Amino acid sequence: MSTHEPRRRRFLAHAAAAGSSFFLAGCDKLSQSEWFPKILSSTEKLTQAAQKLIVPRRAMAQEFSPADMSPEFRSNGTDNPDSPAYQALVANGFKDYQLKISGMVERPETYTLDQLKSLPSRTQITRHDCVEGWSAIAKWQGVQLSRLLERAQPKAGARYAVFFCADPMDAAGTAYYESIDMDDARHPQTILAYALNDAPLPVKNGAPIRLRVERQLGYKMAKYVMEIKLVDNFANIAGGKGGYWEDQGYEWFAGI
Repeated sequence: MSTHEPRRRRFLAHAAAAGSSFFLAGCDKLSQSEWFPKILSSTEKLTQAAQKLIVPRRAMAQEFSPADMSPEFRSNGTDNPDSPAYQALVANGFKDYQLKISGMVERPETYTLDQLKSLPSRTQITRHDCVEGWSAIAKWQGVQLSRLLERAQPKAGARYAVFFCADPMDAAGTAYYESIDMDDARHPQTILAYALNDAPLPVKNGAPIRLRVERQLGYKMAKYVMEIKLVDNFANIAGGKGGYWEDQGYEWFAGI
């Protein structure tokens, strides 16, 4: 493990290893426990304060060589959204997929998958760290979110980018969602990935588009992204905490 790896990530990984039988049950049981959300909540303000003092927001996450890549990149959480709209996209190879950029922007945009792939891309080999206690190193290719934001021209009051996904998070079909602030949204390693290990992104890993925000823990990296909306607060979005797991008690800030 790199000497530059945040202490907080090491703590979470060690906590996961100590309770492996519990963690293998998945994030749902973690969020329903009394102790785990409290651990995450108690570290959030400390982590953010320390980050602001010692780590520039545009500092790069460690990147690796092809020799470091894991044999496989496992699927976690939903591996195939059961919504009819998403299944129709899968059936035609995502030819009808459209990514919507909306909210507090001067120029709302809609992109097909081919249009996203036609833009200049970034490739990076990075490590994914999950709160369940596993990590994997993989190669990702996609368009930098900053490039799309530059085209959309965020309004002055925009503070967060919210990602709405094809994966329903409840019986009513409410879209799974996640969010990051504008600093992370503009970070050069924050990409909308459409390729994993030199192949089209598999359905189980979030096809056709998955967020990669490399200085955050895995649950921030939304899969099946359908819309990116810029907002100034989370008041009218689902549980109002900035993400599905955050609404269950996870901390909103999960990185460095």
